[in-house]
Amino acid sequence: MNDQHPSGPVNEADAPLSFGNIGRNWGWLLALGVIYVLLGTIGLGMSAAVTIGTMLMFGILLLVGGGFQFVYMFRESTWKNRLLHLLTAALYIAGGLGLLSNPQAGSMVLTLLLGSVIAAAGVLRIIAGIQWKAAGARAWVIVSGIISLILGIMILMKWPESSLWVIGMFVAIELIVQGWTYVFVAAAARKFNKANG
Repeated sequence: MNDQHPSGPVNEADAPLSFGNIGRNWGWLLALGVIYVLLGTIGLGMSAAVTIGTMLMFGILLLVGGGFQFVYMFRESTWKNRLLHLLTAALYIAGGLGLLSNPQAGSMVLTLLLGSVIAAAGVLRIIAGIQWKAAGARAWVIVSGIISLILGIMILMKWPESSLWVIGMFVAIELIVQGWTYVFVAAAARKFNKANG
């Protein structure tokens, strides 16, 4: 039997939408969201620097991953598994050193791959949209596929010049989207907190 009064505040466990600790600490999430939006906006204006920075960070992560693979190699009991970890470590370390020594070349390779993937995904989405049963959904799927295809072709047509800004632009847009997501979640958590005491 529920002892709660219907007009009383909603228990957090019984609420249809519970924010947990976010409800009490929404201010920190809001601040983080604002910082992300600002960093993303600044990043859009200096996408070349963000691209190089991203490649350097990726290179460092590859080196760290290679180091872990090398250390883990000694925990394996068979030479076959040790050799596999050693080869993986060598590839990670070589890739990391390559990115750190020439981040622009790394961005060229990733941009070429990214443009190809986006264009291919657009084609597949158009095909899926044509085969879609629901007419309303079909139009949106086809339109999104056409946009992806055009974006992929634009990246590939401007390659290798596009490698200077594409990755940085995508990282900046991701920061902005993530930041606004945090802002909206923080606002909803604040509203929920005020409504439920």
